[in-house]
Amino acid sequence: MTRYHSQMQGIREYIHNLDSKVIDTDYGSIEYAITGNGYPILAVHGNAGGFDQGLMMANKTIDAKFQVISVSRFGYLRSSIPEKASVAMQADVYDSLLDSLNIEKTAVVGYSAGSASSIQFALRHPERVSALILVSPAAPGKGPIMPKVIFNIFFRNDFIYWATITYFQSRVHKEWIGLPEEFTLTPEYEAEVRELLFSLLPVSARVKGSIFDIYTSSPEIFNSSNDKNYPFEDIQVPTLIISAQDDPLALPENAQALVERIPHSRLLSLPDGGHPLLGHNEEIKSEITRFLHTNKVQ
Repeated sequence: MTRYHSQMQGIREYIHNLDSKVIDTDYGSIEYAITGNGYPILAVHGNAGGFDQGLMMANKTIDAKFQVISVSRFGYLRSSIPEKASVAMQADVYDSLLDSLNIEKTAVVGYSAGSASSIQFALRHPERVSALILVSPAAPGKGPIMPKVIFNIFFRNDFIYWATITYFQSRVHKEWIGLPEEFTLTPEYEAEVRELLFSLLPVSARVKGSIFDIYTSSPEIFNSSNDKNYPFEDIQVPTLIISAQDDPLALPENAQALVERIPHSRLLSLPDGGHPLLGHNEEIKSEITRFLHTNKVQ
């Protein structure tokens, strides 16, 4: 238990030292942190994340010449979640955040489950979005939904989650990180997977957001092929979609479906790397920078 308490204290201090701020909006509070200068990019984290995960992913995939505004979505860390929360509401909160920061327009990068509210932001507030980037996105088509019994056992209690990823990490790579069975982990990749798994702690501060993502937001976009709330054809901003061909969580055929429906979009299809796109950070960072510059977002 000493090891557990020591690591949890370190994690909480790390998050605190990231110096996030909170503002109030019509739909409750939203937490955010800003790093860097340059053209602003709104970083929207995936399931079981928070602004801290957004900063971690942005550090891997966004060039330091840009300014990153990383948010905690509904129910994560210090962001509240309204009654009858919807993905559309979350998109409207981004609009309020930009107002408070006096930012007229931003590029948006949505990671994994963060793609849903990123897409809604581009649809509902197109005048605020200069470009849309979706990385390993939740998209129309088949997608896994975690059984509630698994969620309730492992993702509500910090100690149980910590013990699982500390002593049985290899057993949860596929389901929790999204690595194919045949993927070979080098020591470098193992360290990255460990960082990703530990970035979900404390899970107790992310429960409400994860429940919304797993059982409302993600199923909604998985089943959005004929949903009037997701008129993908109406997205008019330049869009880059990044996907791995061996991703077992955000299936590559779903990413392809997005490209076929979003008018000004292109796909960067990577041969491997699974859901976290292991081994491709520099390639992704270069492609995002090139995409933004090509579309005069700088």
